[in-house]
Amino acid sequence: MAAGKYSFIIEQGTTTTFEVVYKDSTGVPVDLTGYTARMQVRPGIGSDLVYLTLSSSLSPCGTGLNMSGSNGTTPPTSGSIGIYISAASSSLLTFNQARYDLELASGSGNCAVVTRLIEGNIKISKEITRGFY
Repeated sequence: MAAGKYSFIIEQGTTTTFEVVYKDSTGVPVDLTGYTARMQVRPGIGSDLVYLTLSSSLSPCGTGLNMSGSNGTTPPTSGSIGIYISAASSSLLTFNQARYDLELASGSGNCAVVTRLIEGNIKISKEITRGFY
């Protein structure tokens, strides 16, 4: 299955959260028990520069991916992945536009099955008011 396309805007200096639900070809949510996830934001495809990396464990400020949905309590059987970018993390982003993708892995090491779930563009809406964090 090809990755879905989803582009979004990050308002610099604010908290960005949204949820993606992974469903199989029949529309049934995929049980994410045992899965890990990763997401990177780069200037473009093939670039070595990484603006932001999100993983299955949330950072102390709350940036990362939650395999229990955007509310943190949805069971992994719901297929929900919460995407969180904290205000502190978004305030450090200075690019105008970038590319990203979100990948899921089942298993580990060289034998992991990796699925690219979504990909797209990210734009930054630049912050004017600063200093709350």
